[in-house]
Amino acid sequence: MKFLKILFLCFFVNTFAQTDARIYEIINNVSAERIEADITTLANFGTRNTFSDTISDTRGIGAARRWIKSEFDAISNNCSNCLNVFYQKDLVKAEGNTRVPKDTWVVNVVAIQKSKTGSNRYIIMSGDIDSRNSDGSDFTKDAPGANDNASGMAGAIEAARVLSAYNFDANIVYLGLSGEEQGLFGGAGFAAFAKEKNWDIIGVLNNDMIGNIKGVDGVISNIDFRIFSEPVPQTETERERKMRRFYGGEVDGISRQLARYVYKTTKTYMPEMNPMMIYRLDRFGRGGHHRPFNDLGYAGIRIMEAHENYTQQHQDIRVEDGIEYGDMLKFVNFGYARKLTAVNAITMASLAWAPASPTEVSIGGIVEPSAKFKWDKVEGALGYKIYWRETTSPTWDNSRYVGNVNEFTLDGIVIDNYFFGIAAVGKDGHESVVVFPNGVFR
Repeated sequence: MKFLKILFLCFFVNTFAQTDARIYEIINNVSAERIEADITTLANFGTRNTFSDTISDTRGIGAARRWIKSEFDAISNNCSNCLNVFYQKDLVKAEGNTRVPKDTWVVNVVAIQKSKTGSNRYIIMSGDIDSRNSDGSDFTKDAPGANDNASGMAGAIEAARVLSAYNFDANIVYLGLSGEEQGLFGGAGFAAFAKEKNWDIIGVLNNDMIGNIKGVDGVISNIDFRIFSEPVPQTETERERKMRRFYGGEVDGISRQLARYVYKTTKTYMPEMNPMMIYRLDRFGRGGHHRPFNDLGYAGIRIMEAHENYTQQHQDIRVEDGIEYGDMLKFVNFGYARKLTAVNAITMASLAWAPASPTEVSIGGIVEPSAKFKWDKVEGALGYKIYWRETTSPTWDNSRYVGNVNEFTLDGIVIDNYFFGIAAVGKDGHESVVVFPNGVFR
């Protein structure tokens, strides 16, 4: 009997552990040296402008994308062809596009690590292939783009190297996107491709500039990073908009929940890092390659450095008034890029090992002293966790694991004073993204 009690205790702890040792292994396996080598290779193509040379093997975006594909192919060879590597492209015309000087095929490089279960769920990590100088239409002058965005592209390649050693329940996509600097064309094309394939996209992690630690304001930090997310989907219905007025949810859309997931995962496994959740689609008045996915109703966020240096973005290489301009290798901190690559890798691993989120979550308890919940069960979930927070808090601060049930009452928690959500919990304690209630019952 004593042995059975000990065995049960071990099973319980292992099943609902808060941490998974494999996640720490993933963090340790991310290499700053490999990231440095990849960023150096990409920067040495001279320019990767969307409209630059596609024939040369040493200069231009054609050489860059062929090299990226060759890296993904090599990774696949090392994992018994676990990656499906291919190009995805769309023709962008000059007519009607002021930043497009000539008709051009915008070519993305795709590597899909297929799930071991045949799942239709996908997690995407993207970086941008293209670069630019002071004039986005100048496709001949040098534009090394070491930080913007060879750093994000190198991060996606390195994440593929590390995560390809594991099997997952969901598909992971490592994605190199083109045409970002002229209008997010690559992201728009691939988002439409995913929509046509009817992918169930858990989330898009867009990495755009993950290598700079010294801001133009003089602040230097190798632990701060930003997570940009829109508050609610662009595709919400009029009914959903009206529900928000009475039941809340102004900052609880699917992209914001994905941002909170990155925050929580980072704080759990990399507590030395300082994730900053920015309640905005992107930087003020600017854009990134997660937006085309948001436009189609997918959860998508931007992960990037906290302290930008604008003298090194979208600049011709030069010295002016004693200031060195240009996006050059010398300004990239490869150890910092390694940290943000690890943030992406552990987020994707946690999501890919977790069950799907419940799709239907209802809340009740109006004029009662308790909050009540009902939700649909999902395949692979061993149980469920209720989260709640004060209405002014940006993060899920309280939680209760309630077991393998599909309804529960939190006694003594007044529904008026908190926001709530439900997550599915799978083996090794991995959780789905939290779902904000999308229905009400009495």
